[in-house]
Amino acid sequence: MRVDEIMTNPTITDSTTGTLRSAAEQMWRQQTGSVVIVEGDEIVGIITERDVMRAVGRGADPDEAPITEVMTREVITAEPGTHVREAARLMAQHWIRHLPIVDDGKLAGILSQRDVIGVFAALWYETGAPEIDVDNLVRQRRLARVEAGDLD
Repeated sequence: MRVDEIMTNPTITDSTTGTLRSAAEQMWRQQTGSVVIVEGDEIVGIITERDVMRAVGRGADPDEAPITEVMTREVITAEPGTHVREAARLMAQHWIRHLPIVDDGKLAGILSQRDVIGVFAALWYETGAPEIDVDNLVRQRRLARVEAGDLD
């Protein structure tokens, strides 16, 4: 299975002037754990829920601290045709939970640890057949919560 079969649309912002609070609010609204920061078509950083928690835990004011002080600038990426196993290895090797997928230099999607775990949980190794419906992964349930506004 390739990552483009399970990746989600990325939560992005084209603003490097946002605050930790604006990033956290955007992640909550989209029910995702990261925001990719782009300028034009270029990825300039990624901020994750852990980045926000770490910064606030160290005393940063979420209403004042800019995302540029917290975001990761050297973003690890993969291509849409990357096999899920290889993407999982890449994520484990770099200790990351969100992997932007780049197609022809442009952000195409994001692969989360949840997406990967859902696929691996769906595999039935004895028969080679999926044990659960691969098309009904955690991602669809998360997106359904967003659409229903069930976020409180």
